[in-house]
Parts: sequence; structure tokens; C-alpha cells
Amino acid sequence: MLTRSQLLHNIENLLKSQGYKTSDIYEQGSFDIVARKNLLILLLKTFQNIDSINESNAYEMKQLANIFLASPIIIGEKSRNGLLEEGVVYERYDIPTIGFETLKNMIIYNEYPEILADRGGYFVKIDGNVIKQYREEYSLSLKDLADLAHVSRATMYKYENEIVRANTETAMILEEILNTKVTLDIDLLKQPQKDDIAFSNGDDTLDLSKLGYGVVSTNKSPFDAVAKMKSSDKQSPLIANVEKNRTEKTLKRMAVPLKDLSMVTTSEPVFIINNEKIKESIGTIPVIKSWELKEFENSRELLKMIKERKEK
Repeated sequence: MLTRSQLLHNIENLLKSQGYKTSDIYEQGSFDIVARKNLLILLLKTFQNIDSINESNAYEMKQLANIFLASPIIIGEKSRNGLLEEGVVYERYDIPTIGFETLKNMIIYNEYPEILADRGGYFVKIDGNVIKQYREEYSLSLKDLADLAHVSRATMYKYENEIVRANTETAMILEEILNTKVTLDIDLLKQPQKDDIAFSNGDDTLDLSKLGYGVVSTNKSPFDAVAKMKSSDKQSPLIANVEKNRTEKTLKRMAVPLKDLSMVTTSEPVFIINNEKIKESIGTIPVIKSWELKEFENSRELLKMIKERKEK
């Protein structure tokens, strides 16, 4: 079995070999690596045992994925029940969870898993259009097809309207009856359906909130906060570090992952601090003083100053 470090480097090498731009590896946070290819952004976390993830870590990972419009995926080797199976999607706190070979099949061969492991066994999603077309072609009622598949009429209705998943045994019976594939792939590389973001309400986010941003403060990421315009997905998010009585040396060290992650997530990196010794930037990251932030009337003024200080 691979160590977690080996698994991470295998993932990094796989993504780079297929043209993904990858971030550095951040093993201690709510994610380990971020990858981007064209408009697709992946937010990845690895565990040898996928049951090691905790709720707070998963929550922050989902929040960040929503803001970056990224697909969150956990990649592991085993669970408490044994090794992860290839081609099967597990879930932990509603985050898709797979083994490395399943990721490899998706990235290289565009082969997506069909099976979801859940309480009670393995399940698949039925393509309702296939059932409808078959019934129309052979003039079968829902009850006729349900009887052939040994399920109730109500269950067949739910399959046809893609309301519930079927167990793998029922799917195999349907494929024998229809003589065609009836299961739908689980596309983990598509942009996920957007969930509501729980924005912070603390005093440190108040000035950004007045400019129309929703702010998520982080505890397990290489930055302190991420901010997104509530009214639009078109404007890039901000990823920010704040002073928190940190020394200039510490802030300079924190600028490195801030720049790295901003390039992969297409975000605007910024420091929001009070330190008078630090002028307009730390490295190449613009610095906005807290008192300046209070004076902006809208987000355009903030973004203009960020652009000016980034270009100096």
C-alpha cells in the first residue's frame, strides 16, 4: 500500500502529465493540492484511510470548492471496510471519494465510474430516457416493464424519472431486458451544482462585506480568508491573508502559497494589514491597509488599487 506522500506525488505526476496546472502540495490543510485545466478546477484531498477525514475539514473543503467553482474529490487507499474498489465512488460528508486508479481512468481515458457505494450496498443511476424509449418502441406500460424486472410499478416510475438509484443487480436485469446500457456515468470532473455558501459575519470581514463580498474565514488552509462577490460569479474571488500580529518575516513566507494558489484558482491574492513598515506589496502580492479598505465605496475601487499595486 502506498504511503500518503507517495499517493500525493502520484496524483501530482498524473495531473501534470495530462496538461493540468498544479499548485504546490499543502498536506496540513483542508485540501492537499489544487489543479486546473482550462475551466476545470479540482480541489483534492488525500488519505490512506478515507474515514480519517473529519466534518470540519470536509466543511471547509466544500466551502472553498463552492467559491472557486471547483470539483472537490477525496482520494484514498482504503476504508474501515477494506481497500477501495476501482470504478466505485464512495462519499464522505457528501464529497465524492475514490481510489487512485479511478482518478487515473477519468483523467487519462475519460472513463467515469458508474457505481456508488452507500449504506446497503452498491447503487447506480438509471438513464430514464433509455427506459422511456424502450417502452415507446415496444408499447409497454410501466407495469409491464416493472414485472419483467421484478420491481414495483412505483419503483420503475422512479427509475424512469431518475428519482432514485437502482442496486447493481436490478440494473443488470434491466440491461438484459433492454439489451443496452442503462446506467449513467458519475462525472466527477464537471463543475458541481452550486450549494449555498455560509459566509462569515465576524468583524474582520465587515469592510469587505460592505463592498458586496461574501467572506469565508478559513482555519485549515494556507490563507486566512477567501472573498467572493455575492452578485456575480464572473468576478474573480479574493484570497487574503491578514496581519494578526504576524511579523513581516512571517507575512513574506505566507506570500508564497498565496501567489501559488491564486495562479491555479485564478483568484486575486491580497494582504489586508495595518503594519506601517510594509508599504504597497509583500513580494508581488498587493497590500491593502485596513484603513484604506474602510474608505472604498465599492468593489471597483478596491480592485483598481489591487491592480495598481500588483503592477508596481
